Amino acid sequence: MACLGRRQAIGLLSSGVAAFVTTRGTLMASTPANTSSARPGADAAQAGRPRPVALASYRPAIHFTPPHGFMNDPNGLIWDGKVFHLYYQYNPHGTHAGYVHWGHATSPDLYNWHDQPVAISVSEAGQAFSGSVVLDRHNRSGLFPQLPLAHQEAADLKAAIAAISGPGAASAFAQNKASQDGEGGLVAIYTRSRPHSQTQFVAWSPNQGTTYLDWPGDPVLDIASDSYRDPKVFWHEASQKWVMALVQARARKVSFYGSADLLHWRHLSDFGPAGLRGVDYECPCLVELPVAGEGTPGESQTRWVLFVSINPGAPLGGSGTQYFVGDFDGERFTPENTLLGLLDFAKDCYAMQTYNDMPSNDVPGGAAVYLAWLSNWQYCNELPTQGWRGAMTLPREMRLRRDGEGWLRLVQQPWQLERLREAPLPFRAHRLGPMERAHTPLPANLAVEIEVTVRLEQGPGSQPGRFVIAFVNRGTATMPGEELTVGVDLQTNQLWLDRSGLRGYSQPFFTGQFSEALPAGLERVELRIILDASTLEVYAQRGMCVGTALVFPANPLNGLELRAENAQVTVHEARVWPLRPTMAANRG
Repeated sequence: MACLGRRQAIGLLSSGVAAFVTTRGTLMASTPANTSSARPGADAAQAGRPRPVALASYRPAIHFTPPHGFMNDPNGLIWDGKVFHLYYQYNPHGTHAGYVHWGHATSPDLYNWHDQPVAISVSEAGQAFSGSVVLDRHNRSGLFPQLPLAHQEAADLKAAIAAISGPGAASAFAQNKASQDGEGGLVAIYTRSRPHSQTQFVAWSPNQGTTYLDWPGDPVLDIASDSYRDPKVFWHEASQKWVMALVQARARKVSFYGSADLLHWRHLSDFGPAGLRGVDYECPCLVELPVAGEGTPGESQTRWVLFVSINPGAPLGGSGTQYFVGDFDGERFTPENTLLGLLDFAKDCYAMQTYNDMPSNDVPGGAAVYLAWLSNWQYCNELPTQGWRGAMTLPREMRLRRDGEGWLRLVQQPWQLERLREAPLPFRAHRLGPMERAHTPLPANLAVEIEVTVRLEQGPGSQPGRFVIAFVNRGTATMPGEELTVGVDLQTNQLWLDRSGLRGYSQPFFTGQFSEALPAGLERVELRIILDASTLEVYAQRGMCVGTALVFPANPLNGLELRAENAQVTVHEARVWPLRPTMAANRG
């Protein structure tokens, strides 16, 4: 099966049993571990555990979440010329991490997502850990000339795909086969993980990304290690080869490899340990980014940026992502200084990955677009959602920009979120004096976007002046209200995010408050905030400061307040948009 140049026997499975294609090309049956206690929603419904009133409203309306089960890292992000693919670490059998498959969804625009069958399953070679997908346009791997197939081989493959992913996927294969004949296609490079071994596998898709079949020569990389994972692969045009970055996790190194055909890899160099070491390095990502405002009108200056996720041991606890700015010559990454940056000033943005082959007209100036897992390993297995756990960030466009001291900093913004805006809410706020506030109700069950630009002046006395944006519910005579705040402290010149005023979830590691120093000498503060059910994304100063957090109120947050505390606030802009739901049609 995995090598379609010769006929191989296919064993079909009885219904109700998980299936996978082994590295030897035969279909095997597999029963999920602990299935009796891992059904979706079982843990959220344990006896004696209180359910917040807002439980149903925790499902985001525009952030991707799995249909059920547990989701973590994004994998294999690619535009194939027709649709965007999102693969992800997925346990379809329960709402805890484990029994890892590759879930799959596709979208025309990175917001309207359509669930697809599981793309890569657990096999006798191990769980399907993180990795990449590339478009092998010119069939450099040599995997795709095995098509067209003889009639019986095609029938066998269709039966295998039906057993793995259902009759719909098999029909898609039959419809798409003609367009695949003699061409390249999508290739996945990913980690197979067993209790004492992690190795790198290559798999190819006969049906435009719906299903992947392992190459019979797998593994393509094996260094006899149990902490060797998460390959990020891309085509490096200058050196005319595929480049892979993956981690030796416990050694805290990023190893770079090169290949002409995706099947045979040569070690190029190592980077690290460097920056925040944590316990394990994970999910590396190397990408070339433009520097805003530098270069000619037709060609920006660029730098290479290496992102490395760490877990545990992030500065705020648990998991987090750091980045280094430098140069990559096709063999080695060299940071241009000893500084490192943090991707996010809060706690719930991890394992980011950029899209391969992003359409150039959708990212002016060569910016990259990424997704990240919107959670943290310290509490991801205990979140109070029912039947599902895990969310992705909004797609984010990123580039570099120099700060006031001349250092290159990452800047991020939601990618093309404007297309989801509905008519703005009526909201007026021009000037707020000390202890004054402006208020507007928020629509139920919709994500909202807020853009605020203000000038701040310290009020009288020694008390620090503060500007506060608060999402609130008023409470009742028997139950106090709640609030989620984002604000600026004038005395310390810091931005904060505070979720400690919410009562829907508590856990020792679920930190309530986060802050980030703003650039010195600001005359205006620019904030862009997206609240979507249990997710919050904050972008300050045109994306130079970004914070991402899970938020769990006991009751829906139905009001927005702007207020001044011992400060004079001149509001230059304050706009509030409801955002059109994109996930509501296929999520409960």
